[in-house]
Amino acid sequence: MLARTPDAPAGVKGISLFIVPKLLVNADGTLGKRNDVHCASIEHKLGIHASPTAVLIFGEKDGAIGYLVGEENRGLEYMFIMMNAARFAVGLEGVAVSDRAYQLALAYAKERVQSRDLSGGAKAVPIIRQPDVRRMLMNMKAQTEAMRALAYVVAAAMDIAHSDPDAALRAKHQAFADMMIPVVKGWSTETCIELASTGIQVHGGMGYVEETGAAQLLRDARITTIYEGTTAIQSNDLVGRKLAREGGATAKLVIAAMRVVEAELAQTPGEDMAAIRAGLADGIKAVEDCVTWIVAAYVTDIKAVHAGSVPFLKLMGIVCGGWQMARAALVSHKRLAAKNGDAAFYQAKIATARFYSDHVLAQAPGLRNTVVRGAAGVMALSEEQF
Repeated sequence: MLARTPDAPAGVKGISLFIVPKLLVNADGTLGKRNDVHCASIEHKLGIHASPTAVLIFGEKDGAIGYLVGEENRGLEYMFIMMNAARFAVGLEGVAVSDRAYQLALAYAKERVQSRDLSGGAKAVPIIRQPDVRRMLMNMKAQTEAMRALAYVVAAAMDIAHSDPDAALRAKHQAFADMMIPVVKGWSTETCIELASTGIQVHGGMGYVEETGAAQLLRDARITTIYEGTTAIQSNDLVGRKLAREGGATAKLVIAAMRVVEAELAQTPGEDMAAIRAGLADGIKAVEDCVTWIVAAYVTDIKAVHAGSVPFLKLMGIVCGGWQMARAALVSHKRLAAKNGDAAFYQAKIATARFYSDHVLAQAPGLRNTVVRGAAGVMALSEEQF
């Protein structure tokens, strides 16, 4: 836990980190008496019922004993090391919930028989043959793949930042990971709520019945945008500490890397590749416009920047996810041309990237407008007018 020592300085610089055990340990290593810390109640939560959240009471009788971790007054610094790792892990939780929701919805869509095929036939067919069910499943599949791919790229950057012998390369990858962790956390968790809800929709009325498991996924997903820093905290970190403070330097490197992929798509034949390139190009332009505006506006109108910070985080997630989907499509195209590997798998990768471009990356220009133009509406009303 975080707490202050009696002579600690004011503010966050005076916070220390402690371990407060349930049982004290004797000098010989054996378990001693019960520490003066007790559970007062268990919270009743919307979801994650397997993870108890408790109210603790410290020092009601003899005084609770805590052991200092590290140096005094450096507790918040230590906690942020843990929190950055935890934020990435919660982003992966969003990926996992999304994938589980997709798996459940896909299995149900293949076995649920209802309505005739729109193209003809007298018999009822599995609902996976209906266009709107296909749209929902493709939306779940495409966004889950994009989130997973982006998370893996960020994880690789963290590994390089930790272990590469080249100090300059370590610093470059650390800057990339630092900028992208709030995106992985915020975008993946916001999207997993959307996809868990879509999973219920695929199930129809049965999705509202607990026995299918679809409802539990939505309830459990809802915490992910809150703990380890809400989406707004992630977006404030992104536009403030990760973007404005360095003048958008790392973001500009990411934009340059995305343009390399866009250029490779332009040299690759096929209608699908052209469509993927068009969506990615629009997305890159939207991100670039926003980065330029945020860096300039942070000095003159900081509230306007933060009014659009969550839409910008979503934009970054969508476009960087599209970047990874485009990379996968290019690899798949090369493997198919070489007749190397599972053709059906690579064809599905290209088709999924095409769907992502047409249906998800298509949101990028609108999000750009929200970020750059939307602050006036956010700040327009007085408190009394709400």
